Amino acid sequence: MDAIALALIAIVFYCAAATYQLLALQRKAPNRPSMIRLLGAAAVLNHGLSVWLAIFQSDGVHLGLTEMSLLATFTISLMLLISSFKKPVLNLSIGIFPMSMLALIFAIWGPVSAPSNHLSPGLTLHILTSLVAYSLIVIAACQALLVSIQNYQLKHKQTRGIIQVLPPLQTMERLLFELIFSGVIILTIAIGSGFIFIENLFAQHLAHKTVLSLMAWLVFAVLLAGHRWLGWRGMTAVRWTLGGATLLVLGYFGTKVALEILLN
Repeated sequence: MDAIALALIAIVFYCAAATYQLLALQRKAPNRPSMIRLLGAAAVLNHGLSVWLAIFQSDGVHLGLTEMSLLATFTISLMLLISSFKKPVLNLSIGIFPMSMLALIFAIWGPVSAPSNHLSPGLTLHILTSLVAYSLIVIAACQALLVSIQNYQLKHKQTRGIIQVLPPLQTMERLLFELIFSGVIILTIAIGSGFIFIENLFAQHLAHKTVLSLMAWLVFAVLLAGHRWLGWRGMTAVRWTLGGATLLVLGYFGTKVALEILLN
């Protein structure tokens, strides 16, 4: 089976899982986490196989915009499923699974990158830790959006809708900061490994990525400090989280888009 067929199968399962979770949030279907996990696992399995076939090809290792989008969304969806066994994060699938679907659709019709055959162990460590950090921050951003919705409904005394199936706001905020803290730890390792194993992180094609990643790290570090010593929470935490996540996304995928599509 080729990568396109696997991608199409993954899209079908992602669509089914996200749709059912949305219906459950709207109280139009019974809440069945095991079904969402089963559908999500089938999607992630096919997604992972399509990533493998897209990256490791006969002419070498491909790590362009298309392949890295596939790999990043696969990592995010996988981490969401794993985390859902211990944390109430499965509701985030209504945002994360469609994002994975878009990456798969882009991979089917998107550009094919040139092979890169010079992956040292240090560079591999940098890529993997960057992906894990990126995944945690994206999940945190989705969590921040739910916290924002929940906060708005509580302030306006709305007791129907999504708020009925979400955990208490305090639990949601605690989960948000746990995700951010874990993401910052891994992002620190990713940035550190980049400075160690990449010859010049401020070279022309890496400068924007490096600067924006450092700015994102600083935003999250300030947010964690503000939460610890100044009691920042609620919409303040939401705004800082979304701002830091935007910087991180622009740092990686914005640079990739500029180099591979706009500047060819």
